[in-house]
Amino acid sequence: MRILLVEDEPAIAQVVLHALRAEGFEAVHCLTGGEALAAARDRVFDLAVLDVGLPDIGGFALCRELRRERDLPVIFLTAQDAEADRILGLEIGADDYVTKPFSPRELVARVRVVLRRLQPPAREGHGGDTFVHDTEGHRIRYRGHALDLTRYEYGLLAALLQRPGAVLSRAQLMDRVWGDALESGDRTVDTHIKTLRAKLRDVAPDHDPIRTHRGMGYSLDTAT
Repeated sequence: MRILLVEDEPAIAQVVLHALRAEGFEAVHCLTGGEALAAARDRVFDLAVLDVGLPDIGGFALCRELRRERDLPVIFLTAQDAEADRILGLEIGADDYVTKPFSPRELVARVRVVLRRLQPPAREGHGGDTFVHDTEGHRIRYRGHALDLTRYEYGLLAALLQRPGAVLSRAQLMDRVWGDALESGDRTVDTHIKTLRAKLRDVAPDHDPIRTHRGMGYSLDTAT
């Protein structure tokens, strides 16, 4: 597993890198958001650990940029203990949030938990009743059938697969799939969910793995 660490304090970065590598992770360190974006263009990362207070690009903005191409799990690091910052980080889709000072061993444990939680099921037998997500090829199979998805349908399903069972709000889905597309709104999410459901029903007419949570958003049942 390859981890992207973006931290502008070299002393903290070295301790974290040592802890990650000691646990078998391949870890790449960047001092700035700009370096991180360049690194992400050259290679694929399984998770990013981002400092919120970077000198060039704020950690929240960097998170959005990194997720334009793929739905990357993110853990935020910050020296700020303000509740508003924690809430903002979680609202834009952070998978965890760690406040400095922290234990490097605890951070590594949190990395493992996030990666384990977000790993989609890979079973495909006895009817192929789960999803199989090829993140490198941007392809998804459902019950053994390759889905013919548009860019945004794929983005929605990939976002839901990253956190099976978790409720993602329309705002979170907009941020992950559409980014800064000003012409898009909540109805855009609903419309694409509808077409995505139709394609899933073409494979399994009696099942609907996408759950609607009124006033909250959508979740995905990967056991359906």
